[in-house]
Amino acid sequence: MSESKEIKKNFLHQRQESSLAGNYAAIDLGTNSCRLVIATPTPTSFHIVETFSKITRLGEGIINDNELSKAAVRRTVTALKVCRGVINEYAPIIKSRFVATAACRRAKNCQEFVDLVKKEAGIDLEIISSKEESRLAVVGCVPLLNRNIKRMLVFDIGGGSTEISLARITDSGKTIIEGFVSLPYGVVTISEAFPKNDMTKLAYTTIMERTQKLLTEFDTKFGIYEGIKNQEIQVIGTSGTVTVLGAVHLNLLRYNRSAVDGISISGPDLTRVINKIKNIGDEGRRKHPCIGPSKSDLTIAGCAIIESLLTFWPISEITVADRGIREGILLDLMHHERRQGFQRRQRNIYQRRRHYGKKENHSARRINLN
Repeated sequence: MSESKEIKKNFLHQRQESSLAGNYAAIDLGTNSCRLVIATPTPTSFHIVETFSKITRLGEGIINDNELSKAAVRRTVTALKVCRGVINEYAPIIKSRFVATAACRRAKNCQEFVDLVKKEAGIDLEIISSKEESRLAVVGCVPLLNRNIKRMLVFDIGGGSTEISLARITDSGKTIIEGFVSLPYGVVTISEAFPKNDMTKLAYTTIMERTQKLLTEFDTKFGIYEGIKNQEIQVIGTSGTVTVLGAVHLNLLRYNRSAVDGISISGPDLTRVINKIKNIGDEGRRKHPCIGPSKSDLTIAGCAIIESLLTFWPISEITVADRGIREGILLDLMHHERRQGFQRRQRNIYQRRRHYGKKENHSARRINLN
């Protein structure tokens, strides 16, 4: 058998197996990119069977008039059509959830966009709040939490906003969100507010100062500084910038999710990597195999936010997560389905017991009558 036929056979076999196990689908439509994942449940988590990701910059120019541009809408609808095609290949889908975040929350013409997506791509988009966005990111990152630590600080740098959440894991394993703060900017809105190819030191410092000012009340209310200092809180970062830092730290020749997801980078190493990314300039970032032209300006904007966290809190290390909202959706859906399945089984057992109980009582009555 030829190699191409073998590959096709393996692909069809994998798709058949995943279909038998039951597929779940999630879309995270952000300000910068559109990401799809299809997975099947496992006893403890899930197995990814297909992914799709496309940079669409849906929020391009939104800082000017709070509207999604026609060009951005066209790019995004095209990407969502691809998502629909992939989803159809893995039908039937047991459960799915397709969410959109900051750009759609902000856009005045959001409903028009949602209606167009439904019409053109057959996808029902759900515009979620920043609070729900934070929760899903936390749920997606829980598997990376050190078992000896019960609290986690998860920061998710998006294209149009940045969510920072404090969560704790109860003794029963339940995840509780203690608090969160949503910064009203992300890598796309920052890069458009400071459009020079190489961000000036003044602009970079301005972002850091503004970020730290917005974090002050959040930190004071939940005692985060002391928790991180005493190593009672694990810091986890999920975003394109964080994973780029992980790849640069590992000196990868091309991005590799399995190599990056879950690694820990010390504070000094993070500072070193950030300085390296800043020092190579826009041209160097464009040529870097793990950054490239599409992420050059976004990466430096994300670095400003991460560096503000490193200088605001005594962070000794950050866990890199190449996961987040999509994975949170999947875990949510699968947990809900398992719970419903358990409840159905319990109801069936109860009904059978009632049925047999009635038969026994009826027989007893007949015996007494005789």
